[in-house]
Amino acid sequence: MTATAPPTVELPRPAPERRQLVTRPTASDRVFVWVTRGAAVATLLVMCLIGYFLTKGAWPALQQRGWHFFTEKQWLPETGEYGIAGLLEGTVLVGVIALLVAVPVSFGAALFISEYAPAGLRRALVTLVDLMAAVPAVIYAIWAVVFLQAQLLPVAQWLSVHLGKFLGPLTVKTPDSPSSYTSSAFIAGVAVGFVIMPTITSIMREVFAQAPIGEREGAIALGSTKWGMIRTVVLPFGRAGIIGGIMLGLGRALGETIVVYALISPIFDFTTHPLETGTNTIAAHIASRYSESNGTAFAGLLAAGMVLFAFTLVINTAAGVVVSRSRSGAATEI
Repeated sequence: MTATAPPTVELPRPAPERRQLVTRPTASDRVFVWVTRGAAVATLLVMCLIGYFLTKGAWPALQQRGWHFFTEKQWLPETGEYGIAGLLEGTVLVGVIALLVAVPVSFGAALFISEYAPAGLRRALVTLVDLMAAVPAVIYAIWAVVFLQAQLLPVAQWLSVHLGKFLGPLTVKTPDSPSSYTSSAFIAGVAVGFVIMPTITSIMREVFAQAPIGEREGAIALGSTKWGMIRTVVLPFGRAGIIGGIMLGLGRALGETIVVYALISPIFDFTTHPLETGTNTIAAHIASRYSESNGTAFAGLLAAGMVLFAFTLVINTAAGVVVSRSRSGAATEI
């Protein structure tokens, strides 16, 4: 009878010890961290100081007018009747018209630069867009007054005559008179659209360029066409970034001053006919009345500036949140 060997029992192996990687930042790393933190804190501090200054200066006007400051259309500080209802409506109207002009062109230009342009042409177009974004707004204002307005008068007249029954209140009372279309919200909005166009184009181009290479190649390998790959990979990846770029452009358009100031014929009422002469925005109104205002009138201008400051701050913050929560924004996180 042969003896059988006892079964071997495998003892549990001890878990391997994890190596602890300890990084020791150098002096230059520590300096860089503190400098960037200081810059971030300084930015927040400046924003808070601006808000405090505007609120403190605007308090007398807000205390005097209360909610009437947001519902009154006239601006007569000497009589105590003043408000920003008409200015706020004109500001939003010019911003919306600017987006209607800028967004389609910016989207097409960004898509062409990112996906279709040859490498050499792409570099030249990127440089050109960046240069356009760096051009001072006063240059756009001069160009709009000297050249653009004359070119847009036939367009405004055509819109009024041929699309009047569809536009309804957007038409003017005297559609056959070209002078009825000058200095209008429509012309100011188109000019501001050209101002914000490079900014929106740059943001969209950056978002499109960050679409994952693997997903691009996978779509092509599965038989997708170039446009099919863009539609199924690039655009879904950058959807929130596109929205963020549009919102940032809107914030820029709402605060545009010199272009609107140089073009419009200011009125203090609701702009019910955007094709017709006459509109006003908060930024242009502050620029036109700042030098001649004091006392209550100056406090009213500061209150208007505070409203515009809060409005653009909310829009830009919302745009940042939208971009950070998108795939394109998450891809840039470190």
